[in-house]
Amino acid sequence: MQYPLDLRFTIFSFAQKITVSDASGNSILFVRQKMFRFKEKIEVFSDSSQKNKLFEINADRILDFSANYSFTGADGSDWGSVRRHGMRSLWSAHYEVIENNRVEMHIREEAPWKKFLESFLGQIPIVGMIPDYFLNPSYLITMADGIPAFRALKKPSLVERHFVIEKRIELDEDDELLALLSIIMMVLLEKSRG
Repeated sequence: MQYPLDLRFTIFSFAQKITVSDASGNSILFVRQKMFRFKEKIEVFSDSSQKNKLFEINADRILDFSANYSFTGADGSDWGSVRRHGMRSLWSAHYEVIENNRVEMHIREEAPWKKFLESFLGQIPIVGMIPDYFLNPSYLITMADGIPAFRALKKPSLVERHFVIEKRIELDEDDELLALLSIIMMVLLEKSRG
């Protein structure tokens, strides 16, 4: 994959659809969130035609701060999972990327004060729209040993959510895909922010 990657989806849509493009502008993934389900179900395709399904992401429970979101390949193979780190995520988003029952990576919000300020100012009518544009969250994805691997940064936009994913270290393709699936799920869970 050619980095940085662009991840985009519209704000005003019933079913979330995300397009992931590489640095050349080529679409590399198309993500569709299933609507009206008790448990989250997300499908990941190779492109917007939705003919070639690559992955499925499924929640293990209906609603919970510590829900586990499993990644399954189109052939039924287990690709790991991502889990929100419970009540701790109320102050600062924190996710664990799990593979073979071990935490492989962490996703952490870089500036939790933005989340606090955004939620505080967001309660004020009309003024509440301003922080959504200017207070853009960023997330650092680190390996289990603390080495930064990726960074996901939200860019200012009015009618869509636009994230840029930067790569910090060389990883094998499977680890890159696991990190990318985890970032996609994190973005869907944090979509109301910024």
